[in-house]
Amino acid sequence: MDATLIARRALGSAVESLTSFRAVVIQGARQVGKSTLAHIVAGELAAPMVTLDREEDLSAARDDPALFLDALGTPAVIDEVQRGGDQLILALKQRLDQSRAAGQYVLTGSTNFLTTPTISESLAGRIDLITLWPLSMGELMGGSDGFVDRSFTGASELLGHGAGTPSRREYLELICRGGFPEQQRFTDRARRRWFERYLETVLRREVETAVDLRRFDALLGMARLLTVNTGSELVLAQLADNLGINRVTAEAYEPWIETTFLVHRLPAWGRKVASKIIRRPKLHVCDTGLAAAIMGKGPDALGRLNDPSVGALVESFVIAEIAKQLTWSGVSARLHHLRDRDGLEVDAIVEASDGRVVAVEGKSSTIARPIDAAPMATLRDRLDRVGHDFVAGIVFHTGDRRVTLGDRLVGLPIADLWT
Repeated sequence: MDATLIARRALGSAVESLTSFRAVVIQGARQVGKSTLAHIVAGELAAPMVTLDREEDLSAARDDPALFLDALGTPAVIDEVQRGGDQLILALKQRLDQSRAAGQYVLTGSTNFLTTPTISESLAGRIDLITLWPLSMGELMGGSDGFVDRSFTGASELLGHGAGTPSRREYLELICRGGFPEQQRFTDRARRRWFERYLETVLRREVETAVDLRRFDALLGMARLLTVNTGSELVLAQLADNLGINRVTAEAYEPWIETTFLVHRLPAWGRKVASKIIRRPKLHVCDTGLAAAIMGKGPDALGRLNDPSVGALVESFVIAEIAKQLTWSGVSARLHHLRDRDGLEVDAIVEASDGRVVAVEGKSSTIARPIDAAPMATLRDRLDRVGHDFVAGIVFHTGDRRVTLGDRLVGLPIADLWT
C-alpha cells in the first residue's frame, strides 16, 4: 500500500467477505475513497479492475454486458457499477447464479444499492454490502475507533478511558474539515469551494443523468436546505413549502438526497418506552465539513458565543462517528433517535440486536452537567421497569473531563469516540 494512503477499516471487512460471499459491493458517496479501496482489493486478488467512469469501459458494459463480463473473467473489480444500468446488473446476476464460488466480483457504487430496487432485488442473497463513509476521526488521527464496542461494556469502562483530548477550537476545526480524503490538505477557503462544487456535481452526475428531473434547481435547493438543517426531523410538507414546490415533487426528490449519501436517515426508535412517540425520522448530514461549508461557517464563526449552528453540527459529528463505527464494530447494533410529544428527546439510541441500549447526547459546551443527562435518566428508569436493557447514557462534550452524571450516566470528551 502507498505509504501516503490512510488505511481504511473497511479493507479488512471486504477481504474477509470475499472468502464467503460471491460478490462484495462497496458503496458510498463520491470521493470517499471507494475506487482506491477497490484498487487495493484488486491487488490482493490479482484481479483486473475496470471503472465505468471511463467512457470506453462504460460503452462496452452497456453495449454488450455479457461479452463485457466474459472478457473480464473472475475475479474482477468493477468500479461505479451502477452506471452500467439494469442490463449489466442482470448479467451479473446470471453470472452469480451460474456459480456459487466466493469472491467472484468486487463492485463499487456511488448510490445506495439498498434504495435502488433493480439492483437490490437482483443481487439480494448473492452479495455482501459494505458502506464506505468519509474517513473516521480514528482513521485520520490513528485512533482505535472503539467506542461502540466499549460502550456496551458499561459506564465504568467508559470513565476509565484516559486518552488526551483536543481543545474546543480543535474540535471545531475537525468538524469543518470533515472526512473526505482529497480535501484534508486544503485551506479553509479552498475546502469551502470544493464542497460547493461537490454538492452540485454529485447531484448532476448521479441524479440528473438517472431520472427525468424537471427542476434541478429545486433538487439542488433541497440538498442545500437539508444540509444546513442537519439533525432536523423530515417533514415533507414543510420542506415543500420552504422550497416553493408541491409535496409530490418533494416526495420524489428527497430520496435522491439520501441515495447519493449526502444525508443519512436516523429513524425514530420503535420501543414503547414513552407515550405519544413522534415517528418522524431525522436527517443528518453524512459529513459535517460539507454542512459547515454550505452554511458558510468556519471554526471562527462556530466559536462565537451562542452561534446557532454549532449545536447541530456537534450532534451530527458525534452521530456520524458512531454510524461509521457500526459498519465494523463487534456489536451488531442500529442507530435511532427518540422524541415524544411530552418533551422527552434523546439525540441517539444505539440498540444492539439483543435489545441492550446505549443512549447518546452531543453538546457543544465544554462541560457535561446532570441536567444534560436528564432525558437519558428518564429513559433509563422506564427501561429498568421492564428489564435490564439500559447499559449506559453518554453526554459527549467539547471539554476534557470524564465525569459521573448519575447511575450509568457519564459525561465524556468527544474524542473518546475514537481514541
